[in-house]
Amino acid sequence: MSRLGLDPLTSGDKAEAAAAAAEPGTTPRKASRRSRTSVFWLAAPLVVIAALVFVLPLTGLLPEGGQNLSKTRLPPAFLDGGTWAHPLGTDKRGQDILTGLVTSGRLTIMIGLVGALVAIGPGVLIGLVAGYFRGWADKVISILIDAQLALPFILIALAIISNRGSSLPVLFLVLALTGWAACARVTRATTMTIRERQFVLGLRAVGASEARIVFRHVLPNLAGTIVALGTLQVGTAILVESALSFLGLGVVPPKSSWGSMLASGQDELSQAWWIAFFPGLAITVLVLLVNLLGDALLTHHDPRKRRR
Repeated sequence: MSRLGLDPLTSGDKAEAAAAAAEPGTTPRKASRRSRTSVFWLAAPLVVIAALVFVLPLTGLLPEGGQNLSKTRLPPAFLDGGTWAHPLGTDKRGQDILTGLVTSGRLTIMIGLVGALVAIGPGVLIGLVAGYFRGWADKVISILIDAQLALPFILIALAIISNRGSSLPVLFLVLALTGWAACARVTRATTMTIRERQFVLGLRAVGASEARIVFRHVLPNLAGTIVALGTLQVGTAILVESALSFLGLGVVPPKSSWGSMLASGQDELSQAWWIAFFPGLAITVLVLLVNLLGDALLTHHDPRKRRR
């Protein structure tokens, strides 16, 4: 209910909710409970990964991570010649891969989170303006969104990095410029739906200012969509950074991420496949979990998807 006592659902939304309630075994409460359960079981392993990455280095349980040229390219412990002193083996410098995954994981997660924020911020604001005010602003913004989505991200990255060099601020600029359009498109579509609901029409009828309607009423109704978009954007940012690092355009030494670890092992695949395999596996698992969580959050905040 809004402050005016108006139901924020349109009559069409009410009809859909009633139809869902009428379907045998698919009540809104059951669907909501099922979606919350999905979110929990997808978020739990992500919390475990974050805890391992940020807490495990403080315990002193990790193998020594420095260079040791007498232990280069040791295989994982489960292969012949491996040792449990280095469970996942060592790289071409003798550095422990497990320790590298844990320490580099902090930067990888940070890049994903910050990359999502810098893309979500402008994307949501631009989509909100286009979806609510429509008219010429919507037309111009829609053209810009289509133009940006038509450009391969690697061209944008090359254009920026060739002029600015490789650094974390430049990487975040690339993530912002390649990620805002997708966020703006989804926000625009959701805003166009919200602006036609009864509580927005009621606020206009009593003379509420457009700014008040947008920021006090429409934007809070976008919270669920924004959280879901942010979650999906984390996975996108990690993949973009990994691709750039693989091309030598991402994280610059001495900093290290999972993407740069993957890149360092590309020349060793024939004789020491584990150097690239485990960072690649870590990226795959993390991005898959993040994307599944984002899909679950979108489903949780969309009653129509919950009934499918």
